[in-house]
Amino acid sequence: MTFGQKMAFCRKEKKISQAEIGKLASINGDIVGKYERDEMKPSIDTAKKLADALEVSLDYLVGDAELRMLDKKTMQRLEDIEKLPEDDKQNIFYTLDSLIKAAKLKAL
Repeated sequence: MTFGQKMAFCRKEKKISQAEIGKLASINGDIVGKYERDEMKPSIDTAKKLADALEVSLDYLVGDAELRMLDKKTMQRLEDIEKLPEDDKQNIFYTLDSLIKAAKLKAL
């Protein structure tokens, strides 16, 4: 996906207009449309404002990753876990892995 496609996808998922994203990022809504159509590329500062307005990482918007982005709350949780002692991290990941496995089995 291109920058514009990712931006449009995130905006539509949040169910907000180009004008609303523009207002949140302090840019003109018409310019948002040009970014989404890949007619223009934003500066790095503007791309960061758009990422913040969409509540996604700048890396997701400008990167080559095709995977679904993590929202800021999930990223904050991962950062909080990263700061914990290794034993605590291992316990949290063990518990999380068990919950994920149970959810996958339940879905079958």
